[in-house]
Amino acid sequence: MKYLFYILCCLTILSCKSKDKPNVLWITIEDTSPQFMGCYGNENASTPVIDKLAKEGVRFTNAFSTGTVCSASRSTIITGARTFRTGTGHQRSQYPIPNYIKGFSYYLKQLGYYTTNNSKTDYNIANEREFIKEAWDESSNKATWKDRQEGQPFFSVFNFAESHQSRTMSWSFKQYVKHVWNYLPEEDRIADNAFEMPPFYNDTPEMRKQFARVYNSIKLTDNRIGELLQKLKDDGLKDDTIIFFYGDHGEGIPRGKTNGINLGYRVPFIVWFPEKYKHLSPWKTGGISEELFSFEDLGPSMIDLLGGEPPEYMKGKSFFKVNSKLKNELLLLSTDRVDNGLDLVRSVTDGKYIYSRNYMPFIPEVRYINYLEIADITKHMRKDLKDGKLNALQSGIFNERPYEVLYDIENDIWETNNLAGNPKYKSIVDNMRQFMDAELLKAKDIMFMPEYEMAKISEKQTPYEYRLKTSEYNFDEIYKVASLSGKKGKDITKAQIAYLKHKNAMVRYWASIGLMSQDKASLQSYQKQLNKSLLDNYPPVSITISALLYQKFDKNNKAIQVLNKYCKSSNQDWQLSLMSINYMLYFKDRKPFEIAVLELLERPNLKGHVKSSCHDFINSQKIKNTI
Repeated sequence: MKYLFYILCCLTILSCKSKDKPNVLWITIEDTSPQFMGCYGNENASTPVIDKLAKEGVRFTNAFSTGTVCSASRSTIITGARTFRTGTGHQRSQYPIPNYIKGFSYYLKQLGYYTTNNSKTDYNIANEREFIKEAWDESSNKATWKDRQEGQPFFSVFNFAESHQSRTMSWSFKQYVKHVWNYLPEEDRIADNAFEMPPFYNDTPEMRKQFARVYNSIKLTDNRIGELLQKLKDDGLKDDTIIFFYGDHGEGIPRGKTNGINLGYRVPFIVWFPEKYKHLSPWKTGGISEELFSFEDLGPSMIDLLGGEPPEYMKGKSFFKVNSKLKNELLLLSTDRVDNGLDLVRSVTDGKYIYSRNYMPFIPEVRYINYLEIADITKHMRKDLKDGKLNALQSGIFNERPYEVLYDIENDIWETNNLAGNPKYKSIVDNMRQFMDAELLKAKDIMFMPEYEMAKISEKQTPYEYRLKTSEYNFDEIYKVASLSGKKGKDITKAQIAYLKHKNAMVRYWASIGLMSQDKASLQSYQKQLNKSLLDNYPPVSITISALLYQKFDKNNKAIQVLNKYCKSSNQDWQLSLMSINYMLYFKDRKPFEIAVLELLERPNLKGHVKSSCHDFINSQKIKNTI
């Protein structure tokens, strides 16, 4: 009897502790920037449910996704580990991570929480099914708080896709009408002339027709959130539940999502506390917080809020700790390959300014990504560009980028004025550049490795662990050369040419990437060395030098042969095909590559990213697949 009494006492204590714990509801919406919401100052937007949450809760003005596309940002959210450490920065890549890195919700389960996810995962890692099973009690499109044990607190995520890029641009207008417009009551529909257009778009009736999709998709999202909150209330749970609302990255429009600027990173973020748990909030109800944080901080913050201790590999800071020494002063953000569009950008922000370093500046902001190219809005933009109807700002987003940019994102929300070369802002640029360099060197950013190499490494070990082996991944040397990329002039060119002889293949790769930005005059005297590197035994170098020689020196025939050869690489080496076609897409004369691309497109089981690039090629060339 004595032991039974003891067990009953323990169960009673545990039950009381569980009842004292708050429930947590996460409301995640897709592809949305704060400047399209009423509570963030947009008078044209209709978001009353979200606005009410902000009025009664805390609205954050400096919340940032760590990536600019769903799978990369969600990889950081769920693991609490940055993509440039784990190797999960390339969209839909699914490279392995160490077994000891778990979803942060796993640690909430250890604290007694019933964890559910409804329903998007897209975590961008290998063995995702096993990872999900360990992280969630239930993850499905039916998951909810319903099946928890009596008295058990819950942590539940609901993902809303109504604002996804598919609705705002990529689906046909007919699909948008079917899935968005027809679900809106007439009084909720936002007309084509009821908003201001961003200045980097041509303000035409056709563009307005397409851009209205953004406002209507967000309006439908707001309605859906209202239905969920009503369900929470009907179940008698609202008074016991802390509510988090945020977007997974920037707005799904050309130059927003996928781009390493504020429009790609900054997200709306609101936290609402019921009266019962307001003592857990470090912020004033109905207030605005300028606190700077990123998705790296979400996992540690949830674990900390609910009484746990974040694991060592989570480097983020809990925004529930009031100690100002723990607060972020600067954030490092990143974006890499998105679908079939190659890129590598690293950014730093303090909330007022954002500094971005384009390591592949020869690729424009509106680059070839098939999921964007199929959209009517992108087609209109490219047609207006061809017809000379765009002003300098609007056409500039199709040009090569500066290697570094600085925007005042408080006063220039559409990021139209690059301040990086303005002497007045030199100290800001210097400070952010130094912070970036130090953080990347400390992290040994694995995403500077060509994806061709990462795929091979991943067959035997995780990129996360490989990067820590200095002898094998000499990041200090790699980054020294990568940091030259985009810089121009004779001295830089000379140094990059010399690095083409380096014993480290990845150093040679970054030398070749950097040379892509040099003009013909700077390269003229180095044609012999370049032709020799065209035959480099490391394919990413050979491909890049071939692209350079074809562009700069009258369509070098050997370069054509090399590019066509690697274009048709095996499915196992699909990264080489993708790299080759990506270069081809920006050539003025693509005719010599048409047959190779068409033949590749006929290959069975062709990797999706490669197939997308092939479609971008043939569509932009306006050729038919007749093979």
